[in-house]
Amino acid sequence: MRKKLDITEGIFPMPVLMVATYNEDGSVNVMNAAWGTMQERGNVALNLTESHKTVKNIKATGAFTVSIADAAHVVEADYFGVVSGNSVSNKFENSRLTASKAEMVNAPVINEFPLCLECEFIEYQSEGYGCGVIGKVVNVTADESVMVDGKIDMSLVNAIAFDPYTHGYYKVTERVGEAFKDGLQLKNN
Repeated sequence: MRKKLDITEGIFPMPVLMVATYNEDGSVNVMNAAWGTMQERGNVALNLTESHKTVKNIKATGAFTVSIADAAHVVEADYFGVVSGNSVSNKFENSRLTASKAEMVNAPVINEFPLCLECEFIEYQSEGYGCGVIGKVVNVTADESVMVDGKIDMSLVNAIAFDPYTHGYYKVTERVGEAFKDGLQLKNN
């Protein structure tokens, strides 16, 4: 028997994305965004309102990075979601994380997060069902600690996902199948 739940944003898992930009003074700003995905190959879509300091920075600089949050930094990742850059100017400094300039865009890479997408700002969609910030991925970098034989090993990333049902974070670490291959077993039935 199924029960009705009082929730509308019930897709699980939701990625925990760290969206980083530079403020007007060159300092680093980071926010936690669980409402983001790949729009199509090479483009990211982040459902962010224009009131976010991050969105203002993206529009001003034309760039941002998206890092995949990991279990080792869940406290910092959550902090970036509960504190606003509009009201706390030294938000990033308070986290004690470090940043370096992205290779291809004018945005910071948070060094402690192992996987980072560097993005050029394409547009902000606000009308009707617009999804907010759209960006083109121009570079992807990964820390060598999550690489095996020159390829990323997602089990080493220890990515975290947001659970909208209980407001928890969960590790996403175990590979359970082969995409575009396992389902072929049923193709000839």
